[in-house]
Amino acid sequence: MKKLSARRRHPLAAVVVLLLALAATGGLYAAFAPAGKAQADDTAQSLAIDEGKKLYSVGCASCHGTGGQGTTDGPQLVGVGSAAVDFQVGTGRMPAQQPGAQVPKKKAIYSQAEIDQLAAYVASLGAGPITPTESQVDPAGADAAKGGELWRTNCAQCHNFTGKGGALTEGKYAPNIEGVSPKHIYEAMQTGPQAMPSFPDSTMPEQEKKDIIAYIKSVNGDETASPGGLSLGGLGPVSEGLFGWIFGLGGLIAIAVWVAAHTAKAKKS
Repeated sequence: MKKLSARRRHPLAAVVVLLLALAATGGLYAAFAPAGKAQADDTAQSLAIDEGKKLYSVGCASCHGTGGQGTTDGPQLVGVGSAAVDFQVGTGRMPAQQPGAQVPKKKAIYSQAEIDQLAAYVASLGAGPITPTESQVDPAGADAAKGGELWRTNCAQCHNFTGKGGALTEGKYAPNIEGVSPKHIYEAMQTGPQAMPSFPDSTMPEQEKKDIIAYIKSVNGDETASPGGLSLGGLGPVSEGLFGWIFGLGGLIAIAVWVAAHTAKAKKS
């Protein structure tokens, strides 16, 4: 015991204890930390960025620059984020067929895996809106009535009451939203493509975006009932009624005038 007490009083005893404690801490961290999973995620992300850079060099760099810095033929992509890439390429708007007032939607030429790689590369150039998850765009449980209020306040001026679209100035237009996926509607609100303003979460929170998606799905979805006739951009089948009022009532008035002009009293006078 005396020998052990003497060792405890040794000047290097505290140093030895500290080294043992550090070694034990390091061992425990190495044993329980999810280093393998994190490393695998990093590796997968790096591979996606590398593959995306190759796709970008072939299909995008001629307009947007080799590093996404932009050129006279295409805007800068630094900071646009993965959501903008997923929307533009996923809806076929990019690569653009030709310059113009507005790039139209067309069939996508890249697979979703390739779009994800392109988005990973562009996102690596600078922070921006991130591609939403399935739960973020799922309108289940959202308030369609609230979404209708938000839609009429922020969107109906261009996209019409039910998202049928409409003309804008200088050759631009607000496209019809029929058939557009909830993810692309969400991303359009996030990023503000072309003439559309953006609605970041600081302006329009995630729940309000989901409410708008629920409203669009209820009035312009695959299962939306059609009342028939000419819809006039979602205002309803009123054209037939307008035709009846103008021409039908006008015809009745004309007949009444003709009858009055051919009565016996009218002929005597």
